Amino acid sequence: GVRLDRVRGGRQKYKRRIDAENSPYLHPQNALPQKKTRTCTSACVFTAAEPEGIFAMPDPTVPESDIKALTTLCDLADREVVNIGWAKHIPGFPSLSLADQMSLLQSAWMEILILRVVFRSLGLEDRLVYAEDYVMDEEQSRLAGLLDLNNTILQLVKKYKLMGLEKEEFVLLKAVALANSDSMQIEDAEAVQRLQDVLHGALQDYESARHPEDPRRAGKLIMTLPLLRQTAARAVQHFCSVKQDGRVPMHKLFLELLEAKV
Repeated sequence: GVRLDRVRGGRQKYKRRIDAENSPYLHPQNALPQKKTRTCTSACVFTAAEPEGIFAMPDPTVPESDIKALTTLCDLADREVVNIGWAKHIPGFPSLSLADQMSLLQSAWMEILILRVVFRSLGLEDRLVYAEDYVMDEEQSRLAGLLDLNNTILQLVKKYKLMGLEKEEFVLLKAVALANSDSMQIEDAEAVQRLQDVLHGALQDYESARHPEDPRRAGKLIMTLPLLRQTAARAVQHFCSVKQDGRVPMHKLFLELLEAKV
């Protein structure tokens, strides 16, 4: 899960560096290939690491209400965060210090969660797929007090739908969003910059290979990230208000991540 200190053998310090000898991303044979093959390899690596679908499984015996909806979403968010383990498959990410890995994850987790909701919702009209079995329309959003937030998320859905966002682009963009986090607690800024450069290059190479007719496509995708960040900030603000209200139970990990964003 995202709490990288919770490992077998007890609590470890965040600043412990990953063992270079055991990190496949630090060996030449496992590094990103050169430009001709890097695109396919990067997209395939990220796609293979993508978590499986998630199910909300709300209790059918509990009447629909804002509390039930928010409780369901908080539970989903907590379980989605645990799935952020896919980040360890990003070439270059495991070689960052554990402190910097944590800083990036703590800063970008909500952006990643929202991007997953957006991608799942591309096939529908004006509805958000929070889980395979949990879809919210306008009426349900209003009931849960999420109408404004969900309308903002739907703006992203419309943008990506118009662009015809592909799964490979989605997984690459998600990695870029993680590396481009606005964390102010980075220890090794040069290492993070190198990671950003690698991911930007992988996205550009993918677009050059798959969409040569649109040389600006990678840039167009990158330009959607500010709206994603704004939307994530609004979502964090909303759930912090829910936390202060105290009526909705929240898991410890979800609470810790909300507090890290405040």
